[in-house]
Amino acid sequence: MSDNLKYTLARAQLRSADLAAALAVDPKTVDRWIAGRVPYPRHRYAIADFLQVAESELWPEIAQRQRVIADEVQTVYPHRWAVPQAAWKQLFKNATKEIGILTYSGLFLAENAGLLRLIAERARAGVSVRILLGDPDSREVAARGAEEGIGPEVMAGRARNAITLYGRLRNVERVELRLHGTVLYNSIYRGDRDVLVNTHAYSTPAADAPVIHLRSNSDAGTAAVYLTSFERIWSQSQPLSDA
Repeated sequence: MSDNLKYTLARAQLRSADLAAALAVDPKTVDRWIAGRVPYPRHRYAIADFLQVAESELWPEIAQRQRVIADEVQTVYPHRWAVPQAAWKQLFKNATKEIGILTYSGLFLAENAGLLRLIAERARAGVSVRILLGDPDSREVAARGAEEGIGPEVMAGRARNAITLYGRLRNVERVELRLHGTVLYNSIYRGDRDVLVNTHAYSTPAADAPVIHLRSNSDAGTAAVYLTSFERIWSQSQPLSDA
């Protein structure tokens, strides 16, 4: 039996049905977790987020097994679509200094009006927001469309749609948007020290590729590699107003 999960629910004065409703899963699934079955990573993250505790408090045996992995690695999701909406929300909501987005289109975020409002709110609260989108006229965006099998024109169209949607943030103070024409090996989403890295794989849509959640703990760690990449692309990119 997972006593930690059972007692944490009791401490929060919640029932298993409350957790099932919050995660949109069958109550019997929650009963199995309480009985001792370890949830999938995406569910562990969502449960810990809902209960406002660390995963290691609920499943210390998992934390023991994960120590061989770099300390910065928080979670590995098998696909971007498997990342809970709560994880994207917390990434931006918890940011107090900086939010960064580096992608070709990132339409899955841009089409979420609630997340765009949240990003705007954080900017108005003093958070620096930098968004890097693919230049729809660049060879790199066209090449990505060909690699994914959707075609250069479709990928360019997605980039243009993203520019329009993210462009709604242009008049918000502390929000900057730029276009880049670089080969992206990963899309990067940052909220202060937390970084979600959406890996890119040839012939695989970004939504189907894995996502790694890192938490930076040094200037020379794993997350720093991706944050340095972000900074270099930013320095070479073109302000949207000049495009």
